[in-house]
Amino acid sequence: MYIYAEKPLQKSDGRRTLRFVESYTSSSYHFIEVPNPPQKTLHHTLSALSMEAIDPTRGFLKDVRRIVIKVGTAVVTRDDGRLALGRLGALCEQIQELNSQEIEVILVSSGAVGAGRQRLRYRKLINSSFAELQRPQPELDGKACAAVGQNGLMALYDTLFSQLDVTSAQLLVTDNDFRSPEFRKQLTETVDSLLSLKVIPVFNENDSISTRRAPYEDSSGIFWDNDSLAALLALELKADLLVLLSDVDGLYSGPPSDPQSKLIYTYIKEKLENTITFGDKSRLGRGGMTAKVKAAVYASQAGIPVVITSGFAGDNIIKVLRGEHIGTLFHKDAHTFIPSGELDAREMTVAARESSRLLQVMPAEERSKILLAIADALEENEKIIIHENEADVADALDDGYGSSLVSRLLLKPEKISSLANAIRVLANMEEPIGQVLKRTELSDGFILEKMSSPLGVLLVIFESRPEALVQIASLAIRTGNGLLLKGGKEAKRSNAILHKIITSCIPELVGKGLIGLVTSREEIPELLKLDDVIDLVIPRGSNELVYQIKSLTKIPVLGHADGICHVYVDKSADMEKAKNIVLDAKTDYPAACNAMETLLVHQDLMENGGVNELLIELQTKGMKLLTICFPSFNQSECVLFLGVSINGGPRACPLLNIPAAPSFHHEYSSLTCTIEIVDDVHAAIDHIHKHGRQVNIFIYKYLHSYLVIILFLQIACISIYFCSAHTDCIVTEDPEVADIFLHQVDSAAVFHNASTRFSDGFRFGLGAEVGISTSRIHARGPVGVEGLLTTRWIARGNGHVVDNDKGVVYTHKDLTQQDNQTCSSMNSNGSLGGDPRARASLIK
Repeated sequence: MYIYAEKPLQKSDGRRTLRFVESYTSSSYHFIEVPNPPQKTLHHTLSALSMEAIDPTRGFLKDVRRIVIKVGTAVVTRDDGRLALGRLGALCEQIQELNSQEIEVILVSSGAVGAGRQRLRYRKLINSSFAELQRPQPELDGKACAAVGQNGLMALYDTLFSQLDVTSAQLLVTDNDFRSPEFRKQLTETVDSLLSLKVIPVFNENDSISTRRAPYEDSSGIFWDNDSLAALLALELKADLLVLLSDVDGLYSGPPSDPQSKLIYTYIKEKLENTITFGDKSRLGRGGMTAKVKAAVYASQAGIPVVITSGFAGDNIIKVLRGEHIGTLFHKDAHTFIPSGELDAREMTVAARESSRLLQVMPAEERSKILLAIADALEENEKIIIHENEADVADALDDGYGSSLVSRLLLKPEKISSLANAIRVLANMEEPIGQVLKRTELSDGFILEKMSSPLGVLLVIFESRPEALVQIASLAIRTGNGLLLKGGKEAKRSNAILHKIITSCIPELVGKGLIGLVTSREEIPELLKLDDVIDLVIPRGSNELVYQIKSLTKIPVLGHADGICHVYVDKSADMEKAKNIVLDAKTDYPAACNAMETLLVHQDLMENGGVNELLIELQTKGMKLLTICFPSFNQSECVLFLGVSINGGPRACPLLNIPAAPSFHHEYSSLTCTIEIVDDVHAAIDHIHKHGRQVNIFIYKYLHSYLVIILFLQIACISIYFCSAHTDCIVTEDPEVADIFLHQVDSAAVFHNASTRFSDGFRFGLGAEVGISTSRIHARGPVGVEGLLTTRWIARGNGHVVDNDKGVVYTHKDLTQQDNQTCSSMNSNGSLGGDPRARASLIK
């Protein structure tokens, strides 16, 4: 006997878990007890933390008190026609939860014909001779299948609901019933009575006695399938919402299997009615998405909101009622939800790609002119930028944000001037696109070139620094990349004005769609699905943000670890240099990711007083007075930082009588740091490699249940500590010790006698940076122009063919040193020449 088990059902008392077990030989259903399933892991928590955001257009759903739920055949049954016990169990659990919250639930369930067909096939199989089975088998009568299946389906619902301490009732109706006013009145009274007793009415069309020619063929009458029945019941019973559960996430612009199809979150009849291409109908039912859309349009136009969503997920109904951004919403006022002309996620991304191709083929000096125009525009619009930024800062202070965030958020006139100068540096850099990096003669007259090329479309998600928008946008323009930007909500006004100024400098020939500003966090999950049109995601922010993004997308992610930057002061250090470097690394900009977080000192400095000198320097000269002026509001805010707070490691605490550090992998981003005593340079290197960011690793263990022969997943989470590998520094006058540190510390940037604050794209001469990457693939350290480029191969032959390599004499001669010019198709200014729109067709 083969045993199959699906999703567990938790009893309302929470003390034990019940699983459905189905025997293939007997088709019977029964319960057995198995160990409780594992709790949600950190991975699940992080995934749901910010990506399943509440949709503001769906706020009305929290007030729903009566709901009609229709579950389709594709959800009720598995691919082999048998009932999908796990999905049905999850459905009943959700209904039970709604029922306990005083929400009235009416269920319309398909699946009877499919379930009955499977049972009758089995019955026919065991009652037929071998000779009879060799002959072609006629299709089973649909009405007979409905009669058999309805009995089993309702028995299963009754068993499921009983386990959850819920009562259900069966109501079978036909099309002709609704022609009678008396029937419709009695129906309403009966359902109202059941709902008042917290009983779940389960509706289905009585296909066994229906006057239709066949359950899946006739589409005439008042209703013609369970989708239209659900819409009719929603109107008759005055429901607040209709939910249609499908085998896909919602309504797509084309067949869901087509990679070009996109999920439509809000159906706007005027915009989409004649643009959607439907795929195949339901696997077993007679409806499919076409029937669901017809029913949804009918109900929504009559005033009943409808959501089509997947019935395969175990909590989608609950999410719908919370107003989360899932499924497709149909609403009579949907046309007012989305401003006219606003692009959705895919349209915005496609616009960025098309504009980037036009930008790439512009002459190099024209792209430089765009950057110079942006630099000038920033300075010309300094007052309005400051005004908008002041409003953001004021809101942040009112909302109680910490000083480190306010510091990152603040834009001062000198910062705007610095940004403008950095953009001018970028504009005057050597042309990065189309550079021949390697030139090889493969064979006589056959030349291969390796050429620098833009990545394509970048999605950059950053938090509270509005200057990041300017840096990233200018780098994208310099490298010919399309760009989508999502900044933190605390900088929304600053980001909006900066985006407006920058895009106003982009020529119409390229299009302002080159740089898109994503204003709603609800769009992020959809953008992260667009791995066919977005080439790289760059999250700039906390470790948590980076891990969330990585867990939710197939698109390559260029991220970073925590900025746990170390300064090691060796016994041979010049103490004046050491004090200046340590003070600068910690206090120049404490909120930056390249600020020092851990100070390591050689043990000999405890004996000669060097440690005390360093601590006094930090605690006395580390005082900061941050004054935030609001000229537009004729006021200012002052924040006084009274020196650097010092925490200690296990060795430093008792020796220096200071508080213990929370951990060695803690990023303070404020005027606080950790100090620890080490034996020598080798101990310092070991400390840097051992301590840093916390990485959660999920280990999957497969455990077999003794009671049932099933495989279920138990996830155990452990933590391992790795070096953040950001920026580390040694202060020493011993060149041998310095070389050991520089060559053995495995970080993105390693310095000798210089502050960690130099780890910056502008200070490195990159013009600007999109961030500092601690990844080891593609780009590492401050990511500037080179980090936003990839390569492609250009080959020029003269009728060369492989022909099993019989007629080819390979020379593989390196021509790079002989001719380091750009490819012959490029003109002297680094472009393809001619009209950009005509040349864009050459770039794929």
